[in-house]
Amino acid sequence: MSAKEKINEIHIVTKYIDTLLTTGKPPKSIYVFSKELATEESEFYQYFSSFKHLEERIFALFFENAISVLEKNEDFGKYDSKNKILSLYFTYIEILTANRSYVLLALKSASNAFEYAKKLKGLKKVFGNFTETLDIDKIEINQETIEKFQDKGIQEGFWLQFLMIIKYWMEDTSSSFEKTDLFIEKSVLASFDVLETKPAKSIIDLGKFLLKERMNFKM
Repeated sequence: MSAKEKINEIHIVTKYIDTLLTTGKPPKSIYVFSKELATEESEFYQYFSSFKHLEERIFALFFENAISVLEKNEDFGKYDSKNKILSLYFTYIEILTANRSYVLLALKSASNAFEYAKKLKGLKKVFGNFTETLDIDKIEINQETIEKFQDKGIQEGFWLQFLMIIKYWMEDTSSSFEKTDLFIEKSVLASFDVLETKPAKSIIDLGKFLLKERMNFKM
């Protein structure tokens, strides 16, 4: 990138990931990193307050990229909620796969659950914004407080499901991560069957799949 070219968020993130993967460690300082970007330190601060802030933003940027890809398909807006979230999961995993070296380095280096959550803080926010737009059939409860609790529970349930899918993909050794695709399909089918109060067959099917794979969901 030439010195005259104005940097943006994507430029900064791309260079940061490249530096991390090439050297195995973050840049020495924001000053040094800005020099490598051929820009002023103040330009970096227009987007991020620190490298930690930048790292929190990366997984959210991946998500925004996934949404952008999906919205290029005119039919996406016509999908029902089940197919919207299926499409999102598949697209997001494709983007993670394209950046697998960074994802594994970033998430496996988290020393505890708190640090893991911090790295995905930005992702959780944009994911929550997405799930709020889904038109999901719920059990009708004529009580506002309980309905709000139900909505919150559904959002948290999808977030947990999303984390499980990412974790499964990280540990998946199958060709082209085909087992992750199966896990996504079975998980989404089971979750929507629960919401539609007809869970038995799909949950048993998901349970058999997990038992067969002997998954370990330790974070």
